Amino acid sequence: MSLTVLVPENDVVLPPADEPRTPQWSPPLDADGLWSVLERIKNWKPLDVGDVFDDLDTAIGDQTPPAAVTDTLVDRLRNHLKQLSNIAVADEQYPPTAEMLRLVVRGVPLREECVPADYQQAVGLARRLAFVTSDLVEELIEAHYIEEAE
Repeated sequence: MSLTVLVPENDVVLPPADEPRTPQWSPPLDADGLWSVLERIKNWKPLDVGDVFDDLDTAIGDQTPPAAVTDTLVDRLRNHLKQLSNIAVADEQYPPTAEMLRLVVRGVPLREECVPADYQQAVGLARRLAFVTSDLVEELIEAHYIEEAE
């Protein structure tokens, strides 16, 4: 008389010994990389087109921006330009137009430029940033990459 062993249908069956093994999965980021991603997510601020237009008005509107706000205005315009540049080149399925690329490239040295100590030169930097930002935001709105502020 022979004994028969019943094996449940969901029991794990090992592959044959001569079959190549699949490498074990490892996460794409280590702990430091995950912390970096978390910090970037926590510090991320969505684009507010209304704020962009408010800062553009401050920089290139009817009034010269006050000296007290020029440094912070330049920083905000840099951030707007960086966000808009990222939006322009973010999606490979919808590549940026030649004009968008030209504006993105034109904005890189402006974003890296130090804020001059002289008030008039700082206003000049703010206005150069504002003109590039204005052109880029208009291109993105026209191409339906972003929606116009209400």
